[in-house]
Amino acid sequence: MTPLVLYDTGCGFCRRWVARMLRLSPGRATRAAAWLGWLPGVRSVAGAADRFIARHRIAASRVDRLLFGRRYVGPSEYRLARWLFMRMLGGTFFIAFTSLGRQVLGLYGERGISPMRELVDSERLRELGAERFRLIPSVFWRGASDAALVRGCRVGQVLSLALMFNVAPRLCTLLLSGLYLSYVSAGREFLSFQWDVLLLEMGLLGVLTAPPGLRPGPGREAPSAWHVALARALIFRLYLGSGVSKLQSVDRTWRELTAMNHYYETAPLPTRGGWYAHHLPERVQKFSTAATLVLESAVPFLVFAPRQLRHLAFWLFNLLQAAIMATGNYGFFNVQSLVLGFWLLDDEALARVFPRLPAESARARPLWSSALAGVAAAPVLALGARELSQRFEFSRGKLSLVERLAEWARPLRWVNPYGLFSVMTVRRPEIAVEGSDDGEHWREYVFRYKVSRLDKAPRQVAPHQPRLDWQMWFAALGSPPGWFLSLLVRLLEGSPDVLGLLAENPFPEHPPRFIRAVVYDYRMTDLATRRSSGDWWTRERLGLYVPPLAMGRDGRPRIRRDVSQPGPRVL
Repeated sequence: MTPLVLYDTGCGFCRRWVARMLRLSPGRATRAAAWLGWLPGVRSVAGAADRFIARHRIAASRVDRLLFGRRYVGPSEYRLARWLFMRMLGGTFFIAFTSLGRQVLGLYGERGISPMRELVDSERLRELGAERFRLIPSVFWRGASDAALVRGCRVGQVLSLALMFNVAPRLCTLLLSGLYLSYVSAGREFLSFQWDVLLLEMGLLGVLTAPPGLRPGPGREAPSAWHVALARALIFRLYLGSGVSKLQSVDRTWRELTAMNHYYETAPLPTRGGWYAHHLPERVQKFSTAATLVLESAVPFLVFAPRQLRHLAFWLFNLLQAAIMATGNYGFFNVQSLVLGFWLLDDEALARVFPRLPAESARARPLWSSALAGVAAAPVLALGARELSQRFEFSRGKLSLVERLAEWARPLRWVNPYGLFSVMTVRRPEIAVEGSDDGEHWREYVFRYKVSRLDKAPRQVAPHQPRLDWQMWFAALGSPPGWFLSLLVRLLEGSPDVLGLLAENPFPEHPPRFIRAVVYDYRMTDLATRRSSGDWWTRERLGLYVPPLAMGRDGRPRIRRDVSQPGPRVL
């Protein structure tokens, strides 16, 4: 018997929902309704809902337009969303490899701060045998020479361009993810930022969702519901992780809504916009603090809401990212957030903004393809649920299978925790590296991007990621890390690769005999001081961070006790 659907053609609510049902596929909606009619209680519930809607048609129509939009007749398609995501994912990889390529020798070269060859050749790792390849998955086990490090960045740029032009998108994304993982897994501190592991998660999402083949369009086979769920789950974890980490912290600045009073002044690499934002009125700072908490802890739940609310979340997230970009330099993190956000929009919404691609008839995914997508997505979704459960301490009864999967996937960085600035720093200690030929007259090394000179305006650096300048901010918050002492040694040696990471070398003819590090407390000047003196900062010396060092006869640095110094470091 052929099912029959009766409805009032004069009711806009009825017309839209019937159109949505019929667009599922020819006959699928009516067959589904016929089968559901045999289930106990379905007819009575449907009848009650129909009578309720009939009595409140105007209100129901308004709610429908509010949640789904006037033009939406569904179901949503995401071919254009996937197409844009894959192209911009290639652009993000291109930014990441280009930025890293400018610094790779100074950070990881033979005469760099943390030579990668020393890691892969270390006896401690070789004692692990084949297990070391699983713990540190990297192509640089085959060789970490300067040429190999540079060549890897060049290959990454070429593959990124290929992905941007839609050449074998799945293969290119797989190779890009593996190559970037090779740097991250062996990169230690300088490649430990949250946007580095986020890029790897986005790469995994790209591998799972990329259309097969070499067709130039968006792909005739629509993305599976599993693919959309993977993308939105990542967006949800990214934003909610930042919000939850702030709410769960014991930091008073977030609880008292004073975090933004300190944020702009103590940001790792502030911008000129951040300098001006620091001088906004107190009520604006409190409002922006509260807005940040709401955007990162409440709005993420709209990711799984009906269509119009998802679109609202998309624009609110972009507003937050625009504010972050204007007031701080966070590498390519803001670009990543925008790229991921396209999965909150469907093709109908995107087509209004972007020119239409060559028209192609959509092809429904075969059942076996959807099942295969579900099998591939399920482990990633399970790991994401595990990560969230640990944040809320719901993982008392651990599932051994999921835990074993998490242990195996941890070196691959498939699923990672996120949460920036859960504890707000309220002071800004900055390290000044100084050299001397006689131990009395000291000249300061000037970094390219970090805060140093008082009259130097904060710069807009992003999406470039100056990794040494960023780590200098972290180093000033505690005791000298090992890589910082290595930096001082390289400056005593006059390493050209390391000096290339700096803006100015005060010893162009020969390396200094002595080197030291001094810590200062920096504060932003007020508007009146800025106009009168031209300075953006004031600073107060706190003491020594590292006492004067000199190279011994054995080629190792030695503390020079004969160089008189003022009092100890005070922080």
